[in-house]
Amino acid sequence: MTFFFAGRFTLRRLHQTVHRNISRQHQARYESSKQSPNPARNGKTSANEAPKQRTIPGPAWAWIEPLAIPLKAYGNMQKRSPILTQLESTLVVYWLGDLSAQLVQSGAFKDAPYEPARGLRALFIGLTISIPSYKWFLFLGRHFNYGSHLVSIGVKIVVNQMVFTPLFNTYFFGMQSLLSGSTFAEAKRRVIATVPTSWKNSWKVWPIVTAISFTFIPPESRAVFAGVIAIFWQTYLSWLNTSAEALEMEEVGEPKEAKNRADKATKVVQAAKT
Repeated sequence: MTFFFAGRFTLRRLHQTVHRNISRQHQARYESSKQSPNPARNGKTSANEAPKQRTIPGPAWAWIEPLAIPLKAYGNMQKRSPILTQLESTLVVYWLGDLSAQLVQSGAFKDAPYEPARGLRALFIGLTISIPSYKWFLFLGRHFNYGSHLVSIGVKIVVNQMVFTPLFNTYFFGMQSLLSGSTFAEAKRRVIATVPTSWKNSWKVWPIVTAISFTFIPPESRAVFAGVIAIFWQTYLSWLNTSAEALEMEEVGEPKEAKNRADKATKVVQAAKT
């Protein structure tokens, strides 16, 4: 009997020793992944405690969480190679803008096929104006900064709308006309027909974009923010340019298929002007 109880006691001690060693190994193995103590419980925070990862609060903004990583990666690229990143971003924006415009105008390519020449023209125009546009917005961010934030934003909006927007639209529509084979006189008529309308409609979009950009968006992320809006704006500009081109074809007496295209474009331009 004594041997029996001694054996049970020995096995129990051995089991407790093994269980304690296993617990210690698990604790050492997962110590790095163990959550840090809540500072609110003990009233103090350790100096070596890693900062807690911040997420966007609220269930309504949960869909933005997956964008955090690519936006951060883009911001890092912008810091390392701002010029190269700007060029690549501009090519993507202008290509998507022209593609979107062709999708809209062709009924998702049901009424007309995709025109690669239009896409190449858009890429060339975007590539040429990319760096001047980037430098302009850097200049706008460094200047016209006053004691009142509202005054600063208001001045930036007015300067951008009165200086950059008409110059950019003149360049865009003029180059579209010249690259499609028009003469300087025809390019001038294209500019006169499109720039006033596009400049007027730009007041509906870019002032609020500029205000949000210089208020909430950090400098390294302003390019990607404006680029997303620019996709839709380039869609509108490409659509307006093609509409004006169709009207010009109608005026000079192009073939009947061009006239049918112009009939659709007339309604489009009239809707844009209203």
